[in-house]
Formats: sequence, structure tokens, C-alpha cells
Amino acid sequence: MVERTQAHRHVFLRTVRFADIDSQGHVNNVRFLDYLEDARFGMFHIDPYNAGDEPFKGLVVTRHEVDYRRPLGFRAAPVRVETWVTQVGAVRFTLQYEIRDDEGLYVTATSVLAAYDVERAAPRRLNSGELAYLKRFCE
Repeated sequence: MVERTQAHRHVFLRTVRFADIDSQGHVNNVRFLDYLEDARFGMFHIDPYNAGDEPFKGLVVTRHEVDYRRPLGFRAAPVRVETWVTQVGAVRFTLQYEIRDDEGLYVTATSVLAAYDVERAAPRRLNSGELAYLKRFCE
């Protein structure tokens, strides 16, 4: 489920799955990258598609940085993956994330993404529609 509730932030609700839990009883660190990926897919594919706009095509992650703030255990209620844009260039842009709920913050993360031309197997410039969409999420 995807929703936008805060100005300039994309909010993706992510269910904690049993398969996410490791032997220590909390979400495995690597699984948090899946949470970030699901949120990006919602932000750049599902939301534009549902709005009748063209989804982003050809984005690649060039960098991830993740800070684990506190353990997240198995639970029925989803967590929020809040995402916003902090930098936009001609080819690449930077996203910030928080994985949280009303009780606290579990993860902060940063990703750098680049526009990519799959047919040419080379970087490409972000087009005007993509730039306008990204600027809606700048804080």
C-alpha cells in the first residue's frame, strides 16, 4: 500500500514478514534493503502508474548507506518507509529514508540513483518529467 501523507515525503507502508526475521528475533539487516527497494518501486513505478503518468524507466542504484537505529521485531502492524529527495543532478539524485512507526525510528538510509539507458547500457540524463516529479519530494 502506498500513500503520501507528509508534505514532500513519499510514505510506503511495509508489512514485516515472517521471512524477514532472523535467528535473533528481529528483521535481518539485509532485509531492510528490501524495504527500501519496495518503497522506491512504489515511489517511481506504482504511484506514477496509478496517477496515469509514465513510471520511471532505467534507474540504477549506485550507492547505499544504512544506519540501524534499533531492532524491529515481527508484528502485525506495518512500518512506514518515508522517502524524500535531497539532491538532484542531471543524471543522478539522492534519496533519504526513514523506516519508522509512531513509537520510533528503526533505520535511516541514503541511496544514490542514476538514470540509465538500458538499450545503450550507459548513463542517461533525467528528462524534464522525471526532474519535475523528483522536485515534488525535495525537502
